[in-house]
Amino acid sequence: MEKILTGIKPTGKLTLGNYIGVLKNIRALQDRGECYLFIADLHALTLPIDPEELRQNSIDIAAFYLASGLDPKKATLFLQSSVSAHAEANAIFQNYLYMGELSRMTQFKDKSAKMKESAIGLGLFAYPVLMAGDIVLYDADIVPVGEDQKQHVELTRDLVNRFNNRYGEVLKMPKPEMNKVGRRIMSLSDPTVKMSKSDPKGDIFLKDDIKVIRKKIMSAVTDLGSEVKYDPENKPGISNLLTIYAAMKDVSIEEAEKHFEGKRYGEFKGEVADAVIEVIEPLQQRYQQIIDSKSYLEVLKEGAQRASQLANKTLKRIKKAVGLLQIDE
Repeated sequence: MEKILTGIKPTGKLTLGNYIGVLKNIRALQDRGECYLFIADLHALTLPIDPEELRQNSIDIAAFYLASGLDPKKATLFLQSSVSAHAEANAIFQNYLYMGELSRMTQFKDKSAKMKESAIGLGLFAYPVLMAGDIVLYDADIVPVGEDQKQHVELTRDLVNRFNNRYGEVLKMPKPEMNKVGRRIMSLSDPTVKMSKSDPKGDIFLKDDIKVIRKKIMSAVTDLGSEVKYDPENKPGISNLLTIYAAMKDVSIEEAEKHFEGKRYGEFKGEVADAVIEVIEPLQQRYQQIIDSKSYLEVLKEGAQRASQLANKTLKRIKKAVGLLQIDE
């Protein structure tokens, strides 16, 4: 049975993009193999974040995972910071990934370009090192990721090759996997940029009031002309809405295009809003029940215990390979 690992960073309110990219696929993932899902709270510290916001975002992710159909008997849900092996693996692997490689990472270049050099933390620069540890600790075969994280998985594969060439077959080689529909959900106010948790007008947040969600979709930026056609280069607004509709309805882009053939933009947007609300409204209701009962707490505790068992086993293998004396054997 293949091992699958994926995670979400609690750095902002969950968006529709997070639902389409990760949460929507929970049931399929947990039925497909041995599934590990973590809340990447250590990664969240690489940029300034309010402590209470970090705590609440972590709770929200756990609750929305469960509301989306995660079964704790089938999948392991845990906080990254609850498994100490992540920090230990990071300390080891930082010696096997190089500054030149890390400086070429697209996310680091994009984020650091917006910051003063004196304010760039080591954690932001070394983000891919911690992520590599996240992946290899669970002997992950498959790592479902968005396009913006694929480069980090490729770097992890480089690390595995480098480490295994030096020490033998110690680490499992992971493979990134992209969603066929909804790989990259864009902002409704600027469809040339990703929906990124930071644009109140362009992002659809999973906790938004239903009326707000409809208003945002109906106000979404569209393009010249009147044809509902998938053309990301010339019609990015319409293409983004088609992607959202296809993902929510579990149909292909081609099927979505055919459905809206001959329809006007207003009618098109209305149906996209209906499709989103049809899914998000019951999701919000389940989320609230989980928050009220605090059932996520026991799930996270049990998940951390199960994750630690596997992660510590892998970490022990890594320590032995590099020559660290293990006195507890």
